[in-house]
Amino acid sequence: MTNLTHYDIVGSFLRPKELKKARKKFNEGNISQAELTHVENQAIDQLIQKEESLGLKFVTDGEFRRSWWHLDFLWNLTGVAKYNYHESYQFHGAKTRTDNVELAGKIAFNPDHPFFEAFKFAQKHANVQIKQTIPSPTLLFRDNRSDNWNKFYDNRQDYLDDLATAYHQTIQHFYDLGCRYLQLDDTTWAFLISKLNETIDNPTEHTKYTKLAEDSVYVINQAIVNLPDDLTLATHICRGNFKSTFLFSGGYEAVASYLAQLNYDRFFLEYDSKRAGDLAPIKTIWNNRPNVTIVLGLVTSKSGKLEEKEDLIKRINEAAELVPLTNLALSTQCGFASTEEGNILTTDDQWNKIKLVVDTAKQVWG
Repeated sequence: MTNLTHYDIVGSFLRPKELKKARKKFNEGNISQAELTHVENQAIDQLIQKEESLGLKFVTDGEFRRSWWHLDFLWNLTGVAKYNYHESYQFHGAKTRTDNVELAGKIAFNPDHPFFEAFKFAQKHANVQIKQTIPSPTLLFRDNRSDNWNKFYDNRQDYLDDLATAYHQTIQHFYDLGCRYLQLDDTTWAFLISKLNETIDNPTEHTKYTKLAEDSVYVINQAIVNLPDDLTLATHICRGNFKSTFLFSGGYEAVASYLAQLNYDRFFLEYDSKRAGDLAPIKTIWNNRPNVTIVLGLVTSKSGKLEEKEDLIKRINEAAELVPLTNLALSTQCGFASTEEGNILTTDDQWNKIKLVVDTAKQVWG
C-alpha cells in the first residue's frame, strides 16, 4: 500500500469559467472535440499546479473531462448505454439533468475507455502521483440501471461476476499505466442506509435491501481482489452532492457491518453535518480491518463558510478515542463539483478549504 499523508482530497474541483464556456459551445456544436480537449488540457494543467502548490502529495485532474462523477465512466463500459431517465434525481432542493445508464449487453472491460487517456495526460503533467477516481460498481444497482439484466444473463450471479471482472480489469489497467492510488466513489451505501432504516418493520422489503448490500460487498471485493500490494484502494461513501444539496441522510450504523467487510485500504466518510450521525461506526470498520485508514470528512464542500481549526481538532480527538490516531486522516466531506455545475461556493473558498485540511492535519499529525 502506498504511503499516504494524513490530509487528502476527494477528487472533484469547481470547473473554471473558461472550461464551462467551452463545454457549452461544444454541446451546442460550435467548437470541435479537439478544441474542447485543448481547453480541458490547459485547465487540468493549471489545476494540478495549484494542488501541488498547496502541498498535496496525490492530486487529481478535478474530473474536468466529465459531466457527471459517475455516468461518464459507466457509459464507457462495454455493455452499458446512455438513455434519458425523464426525471430528476431526488436531490433535496435542486433538479438535475435526466441522463442515466442502462444495460445494453453483457458487461465487459473496455480497453479503449477514455479515462485511461485522461489518466495518462494528468500523470504526465504532475510532479506527484495522480489519484484516480471512478464510481463503484454498485452504482449500476440503483436508479433502474440493472432492471434488464435478465435480457442478457440466465442468472444474476453471472451478471455480478461479469461486473466484478470488468472492474478488476479496469483497475489493473490503471495500475499498469502507473496508478498507485485509486478511489471508488459510492452513494449506494447511503441509499441503503435510508432503505434499511425505512423498512425495518417490513421484513420482505428489508430483506430485499440486505440482499443488495450483500451483493455490493461481493462485487466490490471480487473487483479488488488480488491487485498489486502497492496499489492503495479507497472508497468515498457519499450522501449525494449536487449544487450543494444532498440525496440521503442517516448515520452509518445500518451499513457499518457491511462496510467492515470491504477490503479497502482507506474509507472516506462524510462527517460534516448532523445528517451523518455519530462516530461510533468507524470503530466497527477498524475492528475488522486494523490496518485501514478512516478519512474523516469534517470540512464541508457544500458551502464556503470556513470551519474553525479548533473544532476540527476536537472532532479528530473524539475519533481517536475509537480508532488510533495513526489510522485517521482528514479531508473535505466530498468533492466540490460532483457534476460540472459545481457546488455553491467560490474558487477561493475551495482552496481555503483545502488549505485548512492540510494545515490542520499537519498540526495534529506533524
